[in-house]
Amino acid sequence: MPDPNQANTGQTRTFPSHRVEYVLDERRRAALAAYDRSSLSLFHPEWRIFIVASVGFFTTAYDIFAVNILSVMLGYDLGIKVATPIGTLIGQLLFGRLADVVGHGIELLLAIIATIGQALAGSGHAINIFPAIIIWRFVLGIGLGGDYPLSAIICSEFAATRIRGRVMTAMYSAQGWGNLASALTGLALTVAFKNSILLEPSSPSFLRAMDQTWRLLVGLGCVPAAFALYLRLTMPETPRFLLEVERRTYQGRVQHANTPRASWADFRRHFGQWKNLKLLVGASYSWFALDLAFYGLGLNVNIVITALGFGAQQSNTAYQSLRNVCIGNIILAGAGLIPGYWMTFLFIDSWGRKPIQLMGFTALFSLFLILGFAFDRLRETHHGIIIFTFLYCLVNFFQNFGPNVTTFVIPAALFPTRYRSTAHGICAACGKLGAIFSQLLCAWQLGAYVNSPTTILNQNQPPRYRMKAFAFVMLSGVLSTLLLPETKGKTLEELTDEDQEGYFRCGDSKVSDPGPDYGSSSMHGPADSKFHPDSCWVG
Repeated sequence: MPDPNQANTGQTRTFPSHRVEYVLDERRRAALAAYDRSSLSLFHPEWRIFIVASVGFFTTAYDIFAVNILSVMLGYDLGIKVATPIGTLIGQLLFGRLADVVGHGIELLLAIIATIGQALAGSGHAINIFPAIIIWRFVLGIGLGGDYPLSAIICSEFAATRIRGRVMTAMYSAQGWGNLASALTGLALTVAFKNSILLEPSSPSFLRAMDQTWRLLVGLGCVPAAFALYLRLTMPETPRFLLEVERRTYQGRVQHANTPRASWADFRRHFGQWKNLKLLVGASYSWFALDLAFYGLGLNVNIVITALGFGAQQSNTAYQSLRNVCIGNIILAGAGLIPGYWMTFLFIDSWGRKPIQLMGFTALFSLFLILGFAFDRLRETHHGIIIFTFLYCLVNFFQNFGPNVTTFVIPAALFPTRYRSTAHGICAACGKLGAIFSQLLCAWQLGAYVNSPTTILNQNQPPRYRMKAFAFVMLSGVLSTLLLPETKGKTLEELTDEDQEGYFRCGDSKVSDPGPDYGSSSMHGPADSKFHPDSCWVG
């Protein structure tokens, strides 16, 4: 094709809109195909995006699961455990929608500010420290919640099709390391302040040590996020967002082109079709079912550990209680959570997402049935406790070698670009709704909202009833998974099931044609057409 910049005839010509649309569609497909076929080497520029997203999920898991230790240190349970999931639900919906309108935002900065505020919270004549902590944890949840859809969509849209599952799984596996880091940090702080924590709970030294311990545990959670903050704020938008939402490229704005735009009317039209609505329903409920059990047990590890008599407390001290909770979290993270993430990493792009999710829900259904109905018998003997611990680690393993990863990965590929983050936020928020419900159910069963650091672990209400209920919730997750398609090996455009022909729509427009005659019938149509396709691409 001749170079249009070689000469300027001064003529004003137009090309028919169908020709412009064809050129734009071809260029769009070529640009996106380059990303879909790219290879992720060690020096690939998208590594920065992967690292920043991983740090975000590391921070999220650290702050969320540190509540197991924090609630024991503070002697306050329900409000602290529920505040963050509620904030996370709001953040997922809010930032999920904003990401589809203005791109990625400042959610990581919000989480850092809330973490610092929480660590520095105090009491006064007008306010008690517990409401202050709950408010800061709520704000923290909003920031952490925003990270879910943004990190998922950025990695999904940048990653090549053949490795998209592994890239997203590796990024999401940072949750396991964050969980482990919070437990290791809690154990290190508990050991460091051991002499003071072993004193009488009413002594000034004990109270000072506990106060310093929980503040350090919380405050250290913002350190990795602070290192990644600059990279997050300067992260580029994805090519799909630029082309289809902002209608521009990295070099400039696409002129005279109208892609399908997000609106309430278009949202209702798109999800008003059962073929699209069932994807949102299936992904949302699957995440709800998973998080009901995942957070129902994950945020109440101390209850399970105590019910099993872990570390048989000869003297019921705060030090032993804290140490046992930390060690229990370390065992579960190291033996179940982290191996589960990496087993998914190995097989997600070969087996597929849907088979792994079905396998995980089915395995969890069986394990919860066994644990629920055999709970009393297993805890009666030492060997029974070992078997229970092994089965409980398997629960954590199959949560991650199963729906905990796939419920995150699948929604990031199912929906069109203009609603991808919004829909992912809706699915993630449904998951957090399950987490909130499970905490309220747990508190209702225990019948205790406020306890001291020692009595909180003496609630010897066995969790067998919840495990029986979780079994049937997992069974319902199998059914909701059947609504979902397999996303392995398919591009994001193929999965949206939208017609990619004529995706860009251009009306005729008059411009100064600086080049040779592109209007000959031998190339692009009638000679009287006057619009150069290149002018519709970059301004």
